[in-house]
Amino acid sequence: MHIRYETPADIHAIHELTSIAFKPMAYSSGTEAEIIRKLRVSGDLAISLVAEEDGEILGHVAFSPVAIDGVHDGWFGLGPISVTPARQRQGIGTALIARGLELLKETGASGCALIGNPDVYRGAGFGSDGQLTYHDLDTRLVQRIVLRGLAPSGTLRFAPAFES
Repeated sequence: MHIRYETPADIHAIHELTSIAFKPMAYSSGTEAEIIRKLRVSGDLAISLVAEEDGEILGHVAFSPVAIDGVHDGWFGLGPISVTPARQRQGIGTALIARGLELLKETGASGCALIGNPDVYRGAGFGSDGQLTYHDLDTRLVQRIVLRGLAPSGTLRFAPAFES
């Protein structure tokens, strides 16, 4: 498996993969593929990586800027992340996250936040100290990993693509 940046030729495959991967998920809004498209169009798709094997895209992860209490300060959001259903739970998502975090760290990013199941993202180094909030969600679901500086506190806001 090879992890690389997306290319224009990958856009359709990423859209299809994201739609298929999220379709059976009870928590899915069904808008994840459209969010990626909107991030791309708005210029907020800071990092977009694919996992490829034998010419087939098996997984994708997006990173985009986030604000905490209205200030960006080098923080990014992880997501959407998707892996083709037949290859889930085989480490593809974990590898995509790890590579994305490496790239963020190389660019001097302060950290990365996400909304998700703590049991899923703990292994990638994410956690919650209850200091980040997002709407009325349980703060355990609002997770972050600090890459430099101090752990933030405040209200998390994702790129506009997530709001519509």
